[in-house]
Amino acid sequence: MSATKTYILKPAEVVKKWVLVDAEGVVLGRLASMVALRLRGKHRANFTANVDCGDNVVVVNAAKVRLTGRKLDKRVFHWHTGHPGGIKERTMGQILNGPFAERAFVKAVQRMMPRGPLGRRQMRNLKVFAGPEHTHEAQTPARLDIGAMNPKNKRVA
Repeated sequence: MSATKTYILKPAEVVKKWVLVDAEGVVLGRLASMVALRLRGKHRANFTANVDCGDNVVVVNAAKVRLTGRKLDKRVFHWHTGHPGGIKERTMGQILNGPFAERAFVKAVQRMMPRGPLGRRQMRNLKVFAGPEHTHEAQTPARLDIGAMNPKNKRVA
């Protein structure tokens, strides 16, 4: 029997940080997985699965993410309007060139988060902006350069 015990973090003991991520030129899936890791709090030594212990993440330039291969043309999303013959489709390139390009990144992160009340609570800590401007300067977020962590993370045009 060891003398060490597992420490369970309580919600009142959580100290949240603000992190700023620039998504320009970064591969979409790699960026989304790193942001999901930060939102959940799995980068911390005192991670507790049933507590929202992640950071607040601000992502700028979300419309300028990169995709590898031919995913801009080949990746197609389908939905149905509910009316006869109402099947619609849109490629990833159309989404990223459309008016709400940041939604592609938000959905990528959302699909990596747990489904349920805790995952929805943690998704509220994600702030995504299509351009370089953001409204959270007052929180003085620390910059996190995901493109420099691994050479595979960043692609040039």
